[in-house]
Amino acid sequence: MTMESIGLAPSTLVFIILGLTLAAFMWGRFRYDLVALAALLGSVMLGLVPSDEAFKGFGHPAVITVAAVLVISRGFERSGVVDIIANQVLKVGERLLLQLLVLVGTVVVLSGVMNNVGALALLLPVAMRLAREHNTSPSLLLMPLAFGSLLGGLTTLIGTPPNIIIATYRGNITGENFGMFSFTPVGVAVALAGLMFIVLVGWRLTPKRSGQASTEEMFDTANYLVELKVSEESKANGLTLQQLHDELEEAIPVLAVVREDNRRAGYSFHGVLREGDILLLEAGPDELKLLEDKVGLSAIAEPEKDAQDSDETDSENEDTQPSDERQPVDTEGLQLIEAVVRNDSMMVNRSVRQLRLNQQFGLHLVAVARDGGRLKQRLRDIRFQTGDVLLLQGSENEIADSLATLGCLPLANRELHLGQPRKLALSIGIFALAIMAMLFDLLPAAVAMSSAALISLLIGVLPLREGYQAIDGPVIVLLAAMLPVGEALETSGGAEIIAEALLRFGVEWPIIVSLAGLFILSMLLSNVVNNAAAALLMAPIAASLASGFDVSLDPFLMVVAVSASCAFLTPIGHQSNTLVLGPGGYQFGDYWKLGLPLSLVVMVVAIPAILWVWPL
Repeated sequence: MTMESIGLAPSTLVFIILGLTLAAFMWGRFRYDLVALAALLGSVMLGLVPSDEAFKGFGHPAVITVAAVLVISRGFERSGVVDIIANQVLKVGERLLLQLLVLVGTVVVLSGVMNNVGALALLLPVAMRLAREHNTSPSLLLMPLAFGSLLGGLTTLIGTPPNIIIATYRGNITGENFGMFSFTPVGVAVALAGLMFIVLVGWRLTPKRSGQASTEEMFDTANYLVELKVSEESKANGLTLQQLHDELEEAIPVLAVVREDNRRAGYSFHGVLREGDILLLEAGPDELKLLEDKVGLSAIAEPEKDAQDSDETDSENEDTQPSDERQPVDTEGLQLIEAVVRNDSMMVNRSVRQLRLNQQFGLHLVAVARDGGRLKQRLRDIRFQTGDVLLLQGSENEIADSLATLGCLPLANRELHLGQPRKLALSIGIFALAIMAMLFDLLPAAVAMSSAALISLLIGVLPLREGYQAIDGPVIVLLAAMLPVGEALETSGGAEIIAEALLRFGVEWPIIVSLAGLFILSMLLSNVVNNAAAALLMAPIAASLASGFDVSLDPFLMVVAVSASCAFLTPIGHQSNTLVLGPGGYQFGDYWKLGLPLSLVVMVVAIPAILWVWPL
């Protein structure tokens, strides 16, 4: 199939491809890396991208730099650099404004020198712990924290993928890339303005969600736990817990086994059940009936229903509990932990059975919360989504590795572990050398960052397995696939067509109006697609616009760099926004309430600053 056989102009075909791609991004049915790969292959089949250049994006300097920065960021986490900072943040006190200033300020600084999603992931548990210790709604802290991570990424070349993409694009056009700190003057001005707005005004625009400050309130755990006794006639008598699950054909989590007043966690109980054993389970009415019918386990006699407790029980729990209120069971020592499902998690769109959580990872899934409330579906029927908050039980020594492998971020129960001083110093030293090599033009950014990542792996700052886990595969595929598609937008004349339309609109207005239009267009695009994809698509349009006005390319590229990272309006615009969706109990429409005024603040500050630092 060729363009000639279809009878459409190359620019028209590019617009069709991009239109379908953007629609698929917004629909969200398929992951963005698969959508991008489909766009690339479609472009090749239509002759828009030469077949021998289809996969050159995987070796593109921007892609290599992003992968290296992800590895270096994980090395910072592993060596304890960020944990030292986070440990100090926990001492901030109970004043909300001070908590916001320290939390958001810290994530802004960290996001400038490491991946912004990684910076947020490190401080998210700290924010959750602060909220719980001071009885503050996490929703007041988490959205400002996520937006702060985006602002911090604006300050350096390696802070966010759009900066790397724009720097590399400039190199392709002019022969000289933007440097490590070329983004700093404008980025710092925007980040400080955004930080002050969030701390002084913006947090008041975030919704205050109640009932999210503790595990017990989020999941109402105690009211879902039941004690079942093994009788002499019970089929469960003589079975192991694994055999019990096989009989039930469902992974109902056994959290503990009580035998002669000794309680052992379910994950560490490997013997057979005996008469008189008491099982502590997480079960609703359907599961209780299943346990009674299939293995003969019956609930220990329940007390009379307490009228006061009944009044306080909300309607959601009434649908899930039996007609009689169960007495709360002591949960002390159960080692329950909360975790949020990341965008790149292997759990997304998969069920407990498909993942084999218990057998392969040693984890019991106790409950799932989504959109701030506990899901009432049976656990085996739930397909996990990005941002889901999971209540899990597992071995204290192994749960951290299991969560890392699954792609989940532990929340409030995460302990801070300081790294070894020698490796901490090595990690900082390696990164500093890479920065110096870039500053003095000794090495290109991709080579400097890759060398730093390699050395970190060789000397043991980061284990090799974790190094590979740190590389966000979907983002790498997205970048590598969209780079040739973005070039096709330029070579087909599509970018020039869009630029000419903007030129006709702005010919009677000052150029600053066209810059504002470019900013708004790029910002809106970044809220429905990945910010890296927005930068890739908008860069050739910015270049054509600058050429049409016959002015410097730099201010137009800088506008795209800043606006592509302003994904403040939706939870799907950036991974940082999605990560706080579940823990904060936010809804889709909550983001624009803070995000829209923050976007306006950023635009009002950024455009004059860009024109001052990068004149036309």
